[in-house]
Amino acid sequence: MRHMGRQGMVASPHYLATAAGVNVLRRGGTAADAAIATNAVLATVTPHLCGMGGDLFALVYSAGDGTLTGLNGSGRAPAEATPERVCALAGGDSMPERGPLPITVPGGVEAWGVLHERFCRLPFTDLLADAIRYAEDGFPVSERFVASLRNFVPILHPETPALETFLPGGTALREGQILKQPRLARTLRAIAEDGTAVFYRGLIAHELVRSVRAVGGLLSSADLDEHRSEWVEPLSVQYRDVTVYELPPNSQGIVALLMLADLDHVPTDVLSSGGADYVHLLATAARLAYVDRDAHITDPMHMTMDPTELLARRSAQPQAGIEIDRTPETVVNGEPGDTVYLCTADGEGNLVSLIESNYMGIGSGIMAGETGVMLHNRGAWFSLEPGHANVIAPHKRTMHTLMPGMAFRGGRPWLVFGTMGGSAQPQIHVQLLTRLIDQGLPLDAAIDAPRFDAVLGADHEGRPIIALEDRFPRDMLSALSDKGDAVRELEGYSSRVGHAHAIQVLDDGVYVGAADPRADSLALGY
Repeated sequence: MRHMGRQGMVASPHYLATAAGVNVLRRGGTAADAAIATNAVLATVTPHLCGMGGDLFALVYSAGDGTLTGLNGSGRAPAEATPERVCALAGGDSMPERGPLPITVPGGVEAWGVLHERFCRLPFTDLLADAIRYAEDGFPVSERFVASLRNFVPILHPETPALETFLPGGTALREGQILKQPRLARTLRAIAEDGTAVFYRGLIAHELVRSVRAVGGLLSSADLDEHRSEWVEPLSVQYRDVTVYELPPNSQGIVALLMLADLDHVPTDVLSSGGADYVHLLATAARLAYVDRDAHITDPMHMTMDPTELLARRSAQPQAGIEIDRTPETVVNGEPGDTVYLCTADGEGNLVSLIESNYMGIGSGIMAGETGVMLHNRGAWFSLEPGHANVIAPHKRTMHTLMPGMAFRGGRPWLVFGTMGGSAQPQIHVQLLTRLIDQGLPLDAAIDAPRFDAVLGADHEGRPIIALEDRFPRDMLSALSDKGDAVRELEGYSSRVGHAHAIQVLDDGVYVGAADPRADSLALGY
């Protein structure tokens, strides 16, 4: 369902968070104020997707001077995290996915601080008020929350307060049950009263470090104290008559741009049908672009190729593999991920596209002691293979799946968009954009449309796997199989293909917001 507004708009994967953002806008807050308030509530009511123990990326459009700015709020590996040390602690040569070793510095809270300093109007006491209330007094958990938590219970570390928090009294939560998080409420209140620095220095930081090192992690007080977010210049490509912006590495946003650079050479009428050829071409573009991602994308301080050079090369010479009847032989594996994406707009024309995550659902499974904060496992993306582009190193940022998007038409903002979905995010961005641009769908229909993930490795016969929601026509599955794909079906409205949200800016300044039915989402404007 689409919602319209002239004074403001918020779209997020939880209705309580969206309402908090709109409340801030009504009190005179900016789009950035609303984004922080929305994110803080999401960190409270969707701890299975995100939290203050994770990372954050954002794109911010300032209507006053017409500038678009990127914010990289991702944390770095601990200073002690050499490949040799991690291998020794892990007892093998594969990077652990859970537990203390994949915990990198959580950068999201510090990113709130720099976003607030530059673009906000209201104090943190106002912005975090709703989140504090939901943490302290509780909120009713949804069926989706309960189902996700059921899967994550085995991951929760028994030596931290996580089990006590999410299985109160030792019993599983039920839909509609009130979940209270008093530890988290105290941490939120400390940030509201004293600012985001308390998360990285002082008692909260001490508790973060103590809890991680108590279970064998490498995070130190110096790692937290030295962390800083970065303002970065977005990357862009022209697709049809639209300029699409994504964040530069270490974000994987460039993957969507590489796909679009290839697809821009495909006639619109080929993509407009939405049939098997459309799916196959997007799948092919994705598989080729992900090869570049895994070969090159990491912390930009460690990259050997300039990302702008990679984009320029692709735009000038699109991959020869983008053909209707050819499936590329090279495929790579994708990873699942759980995240929140939100977007906000205010009455002055300012826009924020923001994404934040614990990475794989509940993250590392470790709650940082009395802080009530679940710590992410973003370091799971690192490699321990010598010479790999993304091999772990002290103070290094890993290749990051998080990627907020924005698109301009005629030199003006046209679309604020993004999604959760881990490694699949670039594909979902491109599916959403092509549904809007090539197929001319309304915003809500483009978000509702069935999706697919084509970067899942290969089956036992070497055929690349593609997973599609079961809402695609049956004859399309046969056609894709004939083209060489190993077809797998997902249930309709599967979270495996993301929770996408977007705000469209019409020519007269009216906002159109749409939220994904795959989550407890709401887009609301006024």
